[in-house]
Amino acid sequence: MPQINVPPTRTNLIRLKKDLRFAREGYEILDRKREALTGELVRVAKEADAIQKEVWALLETAYNAMEKARLVMGSDHVEWAALAANKTVDVHLRLRGIMGVAIPQIEARGEPPKLLYSPGDTAAALDEASAAFREVLLRVPQLSMLTSAVWRLANELRKTQRRVNALQHIFIPQYESTVAFIISSLEEREREETFRLKLLKVRMAGK
Repeated sequence: MPQINVPPTRTNLIRLKKDLRFAREGYEILDRKREALTGELVRVAKEADAIQKEVWALLETAYNAMEKARLVMGSDHVEWAALAANKTVDVHLRLRGIMGVAIPQIEARGEPPKLLYSPGDTAAALDEASAAFREVLLRVPQLSMLTSAVWRLANELRKTQRRVNALQHIFIPQYESTVAFIISSLEEREREETFRLKLLKVRMAGK
């Protein structure tokens, strides 16, 4: 492991020991953050996947029913019935922090009416399509919130993982290697100084 290029002095030893302690503490904090992000990401991803499957199933039902309604009623009549839709869901967005990640919280208020047109001159297939699309509309805000949360949590997890790896495999070993080198150099210097003092004493005693 390459060492930090600093003179082997006691001042640098004290400073590097302090930096090494901070690096180890930072590693422990980031490692706990990584575990928390992983758990939250798995939970949110499972929930998002379940909602996504529901939405796809509802859309399949809605479009199949819409196609049947077009065949029975004609495209112009279906489009005329669609003009009755003039209300939708009122969506409010706010952010919530999870481990330093801003997660959108979407609150949907209100819902479109269950029957938007007169049922007297429409086909049952159109009613089926309308009901399915209504359910989709009610689930879209939650699906959008969960999907955004998954992407943001995954992005933060990648960043945290890179930092953990850098501390674990680069910075901490580099500091440890440098600290060990400085300690070894200082001990060797002390041994040389002790040897010189003993040699000086012997010479002085000889004189």
